[in-house]
Amino acid sequence: MKFPRAEEYFRRIHRIMQLLDEDNIRIISALNKHGPRNLQLIARELKIPYPTLYSRMARLEEEKVLHIWCNPNYSRIGLTRGMVLVDPLPGRELVVQEALRIPNHWIRLMRCMGECNGYYSLHAVPTLHVREFEEFIEQLVPLGLASMSRVYWLEEQYTFIPNFEYYDLASRMWRFPWAAWANQLANVSNDPAMESRTLSIPRAVSFDSRDLYVVKELCKDATVKLADIARMFDITLPAAKYRFESVMKKGLVQEYVFDILPYAPEMSELYEVRLDFKNDNTLRSSSQKLAKLPFVLSFSKFKGLASLAVRIYLPRGEMNNLIAMLSILVREGILTNFTYLWLESLTLKSQTFSYEKFREGSGWEYDNNEYNDSLQNLLSNISKRVTKETYFEPMSMVTIQ
Repeated sequence: MKFPRAEEYFRRIHRIMQLLDEDNIRIISALNKHGPRNLQLIARELKIPYPTLYSRMARLEEEKVLHIWCNPNYSRIGLTRGMVLVDPLPGRELVVQEALRIPNHWIRLMRCMGECNGYYSLHAVPTLHVREFEEFIEQLVPLGLASMSRVYWLEEQYTFIPNFEYYDLASRMWRFPWAAWANQLANVSNDPAMESRTLSIPRAVSFDSRDLYVVKELCKDATVKLADIARMFDITLPAAKYRFESVMKKGLVQEYVFDILPYAPEMSELYEVRLDFKNDNTLRSSSQKLAKLPFVLSFSKFKGLASLAVRIYLPRGEMNNLIAMLSILVREGILTNFTYLWLESLTLKSQTFSYEKFREGSGWEYDNNEYNDSLQNLLSNISKRVTKETYFEPMSMVTIQ
């Protein structure tokens, strides 16, 4: 197993910080405002020649500092996101990892430590079959694969770019004014009008398998060309443009995600933090302020709970300060509890939602009998598969979303 030499290690850190110059920060902010498919507009607004804008974006992507993709509006396409935490029994780690993939509705899977010492995974499950999925996960404990399993259902995700107000261009350093942030979050407004505000219910829309295929491609690359979509379906360019615009008009895409490395992964850590608030009003007020913190990548509300799942990316030495700030919020009565998981980003495996399981006329396919049979087959070959599939992973560059 090869590891980077010391000079390569520090070269990576230096390269990322050097790429966060004034022009690139302006470009990233404009992309977040206008979306990644309006480069001519962005070039005019920033007064940057289009070729320069294009080459700067290409460099950021080539250096793996920026990756742009889309999050689907899962509820609008009949899916619900579930967070699954599983503590494997010693020696059963690889089997549990494979078991979590069996229903093939997983979208993220990685190792974790903390509240759960095992696997963290996200799944996009057909909404009509969430209870069957829970039953599949629950059996991992009685089958002798895990000591504990939990499934939490999530609402739609909201992602953010780093707040560059806390970035000093001269020193290429980020500021972390923890005391000021703690004070802001401890003094959330209690707007009575927010108590009566109801969550919007996604409107029903019609879609077909081609719509889902376009969404799937946008999940991989939000800048996919219309000409490529035309070739996928063997249709004309105007027809591809109409299909793309229809997908966007129907609201099948929730948001553009700008996956940015604000600091080098070699000196940073990725966390999933659960924040339990005293009520939904406090959660909504606090979430507006959380969105402005430079280390908050995204958050999702837990269904039926006054709780947020918050994805956080921090320089390694700042985690104790985060815990201290959250402790203050508990003492101030903003939070009732908090827990956190360290996510091993080097083990991240990802795929798009399982668009191929959608059937025209009948909707999403889900067969728990088939999945249970596959799990039994996995168990019957457990010793042979574990011996064969054990492997070690080298250090590499990562994605944080």
